Amino acid sequence: MSIPKVFTSALSGLVGLGLLAATTLEASAQSAPAPAAQGNLVDTIKRRGKLIVGMASFVPWAMRDSKNEWIGFEIDVAKKLAADMEVELELVPTAWDGIIPALISSRFDTIIGGLSITAARAMQVNFTIPYSQSGTGVVANKEKTAKMKWPADYNSADVTFTCRRGALPCRYIEATFPKATIRQFDDNAVMVQEVINGTAHASIGSEPLPTFSVLQNADKLHKPAEGYLATSTEGFAIRKGDPDALAFFNAWIAAHQANGWLKGRHDYWFKTRDWASRVGQ
Repeated sequence: MSIPKVFTSALSGLVGLGLLAATTLEASAQSAPAPAAQGNLVDTIKRRGKLIVGMASFVPWAMRDSKNEWIGFEIDVAKKLAADMEVELELVPTAWDGIIPALISSRFDTIIGGLSITAARAMQVNFTIPYSQSGTGVVANKEKTAKMKWPADYNSADVTFTCRRGALPCRYIEATFPKATIRQFDDNAVMVQEVINGTAHASIGSEPLPTFSVLQNADKLHKPAEGYLATSTEGFAIRKGDPDALAFFNAWIAAHQANGWLKGRHDYWFKTRDWASRVGQ
């Protein structure tokens, strides 16, 4: 069945109008100024007058002193960043296994808390360039592991490890000692105390915690393996979709790497115990 000429003519007219409208819109888009860019995280922080940082208690990254105030390497970093931005600092202590979801849900602006850079985490958040490097160590109960050889004898269903919930050492234990039992804790002190008490054979955590634990409890603890079991690098974490904020934080880290400030603070907290009396250790 043929289409009447009146419909053909009308259709041609509509097509022509559509092409004309499209051409007009394209020309207008080319001549009109680009829309103003949306404010990024740095703009938001400056307007608010406050930097909100997510962190977790973790010796010597962040811990309470005898006056119940936060001190540690991460606290120094967060304070310096806020000072350089000329804003106040608000710290938001957060359970480690929920810290990334809390960032994504906008409870704070960034995580500055010894968060190791991994591919899995980078699928959820954007990481800055590394501002710190750390390693994982092991501490064990002397009596319970006196006749055990590292690492072969530790991969047994009779062996119990402790670790920080949600942290990389737990994954290391799962991969390296699949037969062992793993008990996870939110508090590092409790995690190590289990080993001191003999209710766990060993604990794996980020240095210098294992080394400091042995120094404080030499009669109960020892290190079955010296050196790092694994190494990692840490970065600030921010929500995805903000390249300007990422560029700013990267520039801040690069500047304080170049002037030696980051290294100086890291060495103080990780290579000395000059701060120990402030937390009663």
